[in-house]
Amino acid sequence: MDITKRFLEYVGFLTTSDENTRMNPSTPGQIEFAKHLAKELKGIGLTEIDVDSNGYLMATLPANTDKVIPTIGFIAHLDTSPEMSGKHVKPRIVEKYDGQDILLNEEEAIVLETEKYPEILKYIGQDIIVTNGKTLLGADDKAGVAEIVTAMEYLIAHPEIEHGKIRIAFTPDEEIGEGADHFDVKKFGAEWAYTIDGGEIGELEYENFNAASAKVTVKGLNVHPGYAKHKMKNSLRVAFQLANMLPRHETPEHTDGYEGFYHLISVQGSVEETVLSYIIRDHDRARFESRKKEMEHLVNKINAEYGEGTAILELKDQYYNMREKIEPVMHIIDLASEAMRQVGVTPEVKPIRGGTDGARLSFEGLPCPNIFTGGHNFHGRFEYIPIQSMEKAMQVIVKIVELTAKK
Repeated sequence: MDITKRFLEYVGFLTTSDENTRMNPSTPGQIEFAKHLAKELKGIGLTEIDVDSNGYLMATLPANTDKVIPTIGFIAHLDTSPEMSGKHVKPRIVEKYDGQDILLNEEEAIVLETEKYPEILKYIGQDIIVTNGKTLLGADDKAGVAEIVTAMEYLIAHPEIEHGKIRIAFTPDEEIGEGADHFDVKKFGAEWAYTIDGGEIGELEYENFNAASAKVTVKGLNVHPGYAKHKMKNSLRVAFQLANMLPRHETPEHTDGYEGFYHLISVQGSVEETVLSYIIRDHDRARFESRKKEMEHLVNKINAEYGEGTAILELKDQYYNMREKIEPVMHIIDLASEAMRQVGVTPEVKPIRGGTDGARLSFEGLPCPNIFTGGHNFHGRFEYIPIQSMEKAMQVIVKIVELTAKK
């Protein structure tokens, strides 16, 4: 099946994940999509196809040679982000893009403007899949799924390309941070793997943030405001005092590259109790640990001023920078870089300002850097993907398989 047709079919599945359901997977559409893919994989000739009760789909492309070749894997995720509706996705292909603004929705005057998204000008003359302005597209990560399936289909149709055993996996709930929770690395059985979950063409990533969550609960005391002098403790005011003690410019909107941050993601409160929810990020492990210590220090300062137990901190590590697990096996990065160059793509090796299932899997014994899908503006109505970038991602997968056998 043509990769474009496959992708357009996949985005029709409603697979938005939901962190509030406490189910595995978090939404039923993900299982439905996994079962559809299982039938498709069987139809094109893959084996050892299994969809487990948590929604993880694994399958095998058997080796076609007796050579001793490492078993490698490719992974993408089934779900789409809950940040924007993924229901009734109605994509459109803008053929031979002319470099002008793209009207996504005439009725609501929703326009993908080149002034706001100038990177789209790189794709003048190409065919670009866009949304109708009311939903996300779902290229994150249904483009990755389509690229992997199409690559496996291509390898089956071209037996002259020698390869070892190839394992593929499609996982649920990546967008809510649970994609690796029930991933069975031993069952997957690969020496290393690649997540196909990156952005624009050429991206190759093996560094990501160290990540933690921080929840600060501030306890107050409510008294009638007319009689509150020396009695009231307004938890909202105390919480905002703590928030203002953090470095003003160490936030997402003031940082890029390798710079870390504190990010206040929600505030819920009243005079009696206020809860501040933060995420803490840094590529450098020492600075990451220092950021957590600073949060502890500020909570202690609040308690020293307002009384012990006023502020209660819950810190939880989420994932770590996979660089320390990839550097000992840098040949897998060199392999992917060479594969890109051989299909006419310039590798763009850069750190991920976020996380990836590959980071957690790397710490579980499966080194797993990340490769581009070709998409832009994930998680929103202005998401788009050039068809030619999807085709290149598929070619990179095939070339990695081919080079692994040759080397």
